[in-house]
Amino acid sequence: MSTGTDFERMLRGAELRVTRPRLAVLSAVHEHPHADTELIIGAVRAEIPTVSHQAVYDVLRALTAGGLVRRLQPSGSVARYEARVGDNHHHLVCRLCGAIADVDCAVGEVPCLTASDDRGFTIDEAEVTYWGVCPDCLTAATNS
Repeated sequence: MSTGTDFERMLRGAELRVTRPRLAVLSAVHEHPHADTELIIGAVRAEIPTVSHQAVYDVLRALTAGGLVRRLQPSGSVARYEARVGDNHHHLVCRLCGAIADVDCAVGEVPCLTASDDRGFTIDEAEVTYWGVCPDCLTAATNS
């Protein structure tokens, strides 16, 4: 688990000012992978009760732009945030409960997949979402 000092270093490395809300949001994203903004706001308010929704949204935007968090939004879902950045991993999403899990690169080297026609683009990332049913939902469906 990262410490406050680690988070301070991360913020400075991304050329972002170290503020209490930024530290709290970064900590919340690290503690709650694939969290939506409501969960993050709740976690931050446990530490800073007076923080506004807008402040958390602004911090998430700055952290995403600074490359410290990644925003993902599976089809039909609200935006989610994670601290695992820079490795071009992908996600598994449960069609029933919406659970999200990380999965390492599909095959080969970054960007993991080769486009059949790159149309002149220099591709540096591939975003893949695998859809299915998670083990918990599958067990519940089998037992009902």
